[in-house]
Order: sequence, then C-alpha cells, then structure tokens
Amino acid sequence: MRYQFVDCRFDLAHPERGEAMYLEGHIPGASFLDLELDLSDMLRAPDAGRHPLPDATAFAESASRAGIGSGVFVVAYDQGAAGGAERLWWLLRHFGHNDVAVLSGGIGVWHGPLRAGRDPANEAGFVPRPRDDDVLHADELLQRLDDPDIVVVDARLPERYRGELEPFDPVAGHIPGAINWPYTEAGKIPVEVQEASEIVAYCGSGVTACVSLLALARAGKRARLYPGSWSEWSRRGLPAQRG
Repeated sequence: MRYQFVDCRFDLAHPERGEAMYLEGHIPGASFLDLELDLSDMLRAPDAGRHPLPDATAFAESASRAGIGSGVFVVAYDQGAAGGAERLWWLLRHFGHNDVAVLSGGIGVWHGPLRAGRDPANEAGFVPRPRDDDVLHADELLQRLDDPDIVVVDARLPERYRGELEPFDPVAGHIPGAINWPYTEAGKIPVEVQEASEIVAYCGSGVTACVSLLALARAGKRARLYPGSWSEWSRRGLPAQRG
C-alpha cells in the first residue's frame, strides 16, 4: 500500500491562503486539496450553504489528481483540528475510500523537514462509491426536531451557538433543540451524545463538524453530517433558537 499525505490547510477569511501555506512549506511528497475548489461545490445555489458537498464526479477528479485511489492510504493534515483534514477524511469515507487517517495535531507536530513549492502527485484513478447513510438533510431534520431518539449537535463555538455573534450567516442562533459541543472540545464527548442512539452534527458550513464526527468515530459512535449546516438552515429561514 502506498501512503499519500494531503495538505488541507485553509483560512476562511482568506481562501487563497490555503494553497499559499502549502507552497511556503509542506510535508515532503504531500499533495494539496483546496477546501473551496476541491472539498466543496461552490457553484451550487447560495441557499445550499457556504460549503456544499462536491458531487461524486468532481470529487473523484480532485482525489485522483491528489494521488488518491485504490491501494493508497491517505494521511490528511491541516493546522490541527481546523476542519480541513477532517473534511477530507469524511469525504473520502463518504465516497467509499476508508483507507484514510488524520494527522493529530496537524503540521505543527511534524518534526521532519518541510518542502516549498509544489510536489507532483502520482495521479490515481479514484472510483467513487457514494454512501447514503452518513448524511441527514435539512428537510428530514426539520421533520425530526421533536424526535427524542435523535441528538443534534452544534459544533460551533458557544457564542455563535447562543446567537451572541454571527460573522458569516444572515441569522444568529442555532437549530431548536440542538446541544452545543464545540469542535474545539472534540476530545470531551458530552454524556448525552455518548448515550444517544442517533446523532447528527452540524456547524457553520459542514467543515468543523467533521472534527466532531472524527472524534465520535474514534469512540466507536456512528453519526451523520448535516452538510448544509447553519449556513443553509439560516438562509432558508428555518426555525432558529437563541440562548
């Protein structure tokens, strides 16, 4: 099996910074995947959220270009629990490629040399096999807001969850009934999440929620992603709660 490091660093405020950081210095042999160009479908309608999931064909092209395919074990990294590496981890599993891990702590824990410029990847033939059991979309979630069997997790920072601050989306607050488990505290799984029979996680745009999903997977808990997250929910004018 061949190993492929993939650099997934990004800066939400300055999208071009992700590739710039890669070019400044990356783990030797690493390829680069851009959050907005490769790990999202930014051409979809605005009400689909700020980082809609890419379709199978587009993602397969990006993954193949990055050297990902059959017989390749992927090690994704970013700045450390920033969400980019976890987004690639989730997407690869969503499209049927389970040979993937995330470098815990990100590039900051790499003690070897860094290489500037761009490393050419050995292109691979990524064949997508999409799953349909790892997502929950807005309409179904809306119908299940009063369902006691499902725990909805909001992975954003507490001030955004409470509606005190909203730097990106048109409405402040959270999905009614959701509990706040910030992605920055992913190592501490709340008791109500540990005991839940069904879990769905969301964040601002479906990126940092993947940090929580990875933590749950490590704990042996199955959970689904609401891909549109708060950016879609708020744009559609669906019910919101504050506090």
